[in-house]
Amino acid sequence: MASREYRAHDEGSGFNWQLLLMTWVKICGMTNLEDALVAVEAGADAVGFVFYEKSPRRVSVETAREIVEKLPESVEKIGVFVGPDVDPAIILMEAGLTGTQLYFSAEGVAGGNVPNKATGMACLPSRYRSVLAFPMSLFGEDMSEVERMAAGFAESKKKIPNGVSIPDGFLDTFLLDSGNLRQPGGTGHPFDWKKARGLAEGMRKDGLRLVVAGGLTPENVDDAIGILQPWGVDVASGVEASPGRKDPEKVRAFVRAVREIDRKTS
Repeated sequence: MASREYRAHDEGSGFNWQLLLMTWVKICGMTNLEDALVAVEAGADAVGFVFYEKSPRRVSVETAREIVEKLPESVEKIGVFVGPDVDPAIILMEAGLTGTQLYFSAEGVAGGNVPNKATGMACLPSRYRSVLAFPMSLFGEDMSEVERMAAGFAESKKKIPNGVSIPDGFLDTFLLDSGNLRQPGGTGHPFDWKKARGLAEGMRKDGLRLVVAGGLTPENVDDAIGILQPWGVDVASGVEASPGRKDPEKVRAFVRAVREIDRKTS
């Protein structure tokens, strides 16, 4: 079952360690080193870099690489991609990222039209994480399609031959966002978490990891976790001072809120 993971958590004294069932936290939309370091210091597990040309949080490969080079190895660096003509595999390698987040949009799945020049598991980072992101509005009131897709991925992973080594986090992580096909993410508005409760439960049973995004803030993230019990949460606009610029206090408050509910449920 893909649930949250037990990890040692330092309460701040350097000696008061607790074993907590911890939610994966990603702070997305990084555009500068200062914001990325604030996220790391606050205790985020991952930071995200948006390579979507229509996003106010878009960064170049060069900027992302300069930031990534100065971050701890333990922190995941996820590239966010929208549109079938972008090549996530090449950007992954050029920027030194450890994972990709591919959105379904009106144009199709990210990278869908690009021949994969980096083929084979040997080309992937050892800690590679692949996240498939779906805008909730894509499914309307019927969640059966995304449920079938998730179950299909779970079955595909089971069919990987014995002896074939794949990175942890490959083909098992799905993100639900509040966007739509024209604006896949970054709306700043939450979706109806209760509507996705059955999907979340089914994904846990299938050994899949659910990440919740869209409209999360330090004030409401505990409700989202309480309703969906996701493996992870992803935030961008909810911890910003302005698009592309993080508010350090909001970043710290968000991670603190997640760890507080982790503490209560461990």
